[in-house]
Amino acid sequence: MTADPGRTVVIAATPTSNGDLHVGHLAGPYLAGDVYARYLSASGRPALYATCTDDSQSYVLCTAVRRGMAPESLTAASTAAIEQTLEAMGISMVGLPPIDDRYRDTVLRFVTALHAAGRFRLKTVRLPYATRAQTYLYDGLVSGTCPTCLAASSGGVCEACGHPNNFDQLLDPRSSLDPTDPVTFREATVLVLPLEEYRDRLAAYYAARTATWRPHAAQLVRELLAGPLPEVPVTIPGTWGIPAPFPETPGQVLYPWIEAMPASMYSTWWCSAELGEVAAETDQHWQAGAGAQVVYFHGFDNVYHWGVLDLVLLMAHGDRYLLPAGNVCNEFYELAGEKFSTSRNHLIWGRDLLSSVPRDLIRFYLALTAPEFQRTSFSSADLRSVSAALLVEPWNRLAALSRLPVGIGAGDALPTTEAGRHRATRMAERFQLCYELPTYSLGRAAGTVAGQLSRLRDAAEARAAGDRQGTPDQRALEPGDLDSRAGQLGDLLLEIRALLAGAAPILVDVADRASAAGVELRLTCDQPATIAAFELPTVPTVPTGPTGPMRPGADGSTNGQPAVRPTAVHS
Repeated sequence: MTADPGRTVVIAATPTSNGDLHVGHLAGPYLAGDVYARYLSASGRPALYATCTDDSQSYVLCTAVRRGMAPESLTAASTAAIEQTLEAMGISMVGLPPIDDRYRDTVLRFVTALHAAGRFRLKTVRLPYATRAQTYLYDGLVSGTCPTCLAASSGGVCEACGHPNNFDQLLDPRSSLDPTDPVTFREATVLVLPLEEYRDRLAAYYAARTATWRPHAAQLVRELLAGPLPEVPVTIPGTWGIPAPFPETPGQVLYPWIEAMPASMYSTWWCSAELGEVAAETDQHWQAGAGAQVVYFHGFDNVYHWGVLDLVLLMAHGDRYLLPAGNVCNEFYELAGEKFSTSRNHLIWGRDLLSSVPRDLIRFYLALTAPEFQRTSFSSADLRSVSAALLVEPWNRLAALSRLPVGIGAGDALPTTEAGRHRATRMAERFQLCYELPTYSLGRAAGTVAGQLSRLRDAAEARAAGDRQGTPDQRALEPGDLDSRAGQLGDLLLEIRALLAGAAPILVDVADRASAAGVELRLTCDQPATIAAFELPTVPTVPTGPTGPMRPGADGSTNGQPAVRPTAVHS
């Protein structure tokens, strides 16, 4: 088997393997990418959803040092935890690829080809340096003040404004591992990728596409292009990561952000291989002649990386690779109005929440409150009240009102009317506007589910009231009533099926039950003259137990389960 033509490769930001995922991470690129991939597949368009852990990040080293464990042990435990959380959430990835020799070979072939083509420059730069530890500081190893917006920031990029600070730009730098260790600046000779040399191609790319980006991300791109573009380190004097293979920089490692593009290619290859496809080269699905398109899902703090640095890495290979067709960026998701914080234990771990609340309810609430255009906030009380009021109660009431009456069985062909087909078509069109690029919106999709559900419940209530007035037993059909009531029920079920199809990318368990019962869930505007009778599956009720922040035990566990606590998972 070879790759399907016209496939969309959906890539979520690579999670750092220094711990599990909390609810803020799930509400960002992972749920959004999953819903998009599911929608494409349900629309008859092949999609492959992939990512892999970012083991080379300095945050792995920071967490490992703080916990007194080997970085290799931390990445193994974290990868297993992340994979379990994604699976529990119903994220439709085949799995997380192993970071093995094939992975490292893919990365090295990607960067050595650029080195051989003369794309890198040797440059002497100044880096923060921890005096007592005698180590260079970069990314998660250093913290200070952003030189652009003056917010507290780590090295590499500022989460608040998104601007990079690759070398000595960070103000008041201090060691993240030991703030008492005096920090000076020391020169180091590294290889860099000069982004400015790609300004014309970047400007042309964004002139054609930034109108489709969300406003905040597009604003950051304009800010970056308004000034000189930075030189990005390709190698760095560090101890954790893939050893740099270049003779000019002995003893250095590859800068971890350089791995993201070959890592995404490797992930795509591995996932396709798990599905039984054959690809001789790990970058085959990303090659310009593959007939595919690529769409990214990531957070605002990664706009510079995924939107500029990684784009240049692809461009630097000439015309070999596809450039992303879409880029969907989310803002930060907060907890009770404050940013998720591991150090303050102000968080909810994804697996803890999933162990106490049915995932369809979680997926619906996170979709409804997704931080698409501005920061939004998770609330345990709102999860219960909103999902009950907007989803559970009206959905299960509609299921009861649309039960098949005596005389009609599952699979029986029921007639539909032109008016019913018109309404179902309008529903499908509204959902498609929510799920298609560039108007993709989890929040509007979940809101459309709630709005159409309320309308259909009211229509079913009116139909039931009419039945009660005309027939003592609303579930019993008199022979003379069969044609008219079957026609009414046919229209109702046609619209319920459109609701199911529109909700399916979000409500995965309900969709699986409906599909197993034979309900066609393709979201299409082509409505049939008859529909096979079915019964709407119910959704689970809202639990009454707590879903608030979990307090760790003395051994770092929650609810008796050992946990790996992250310091940062970039998404």
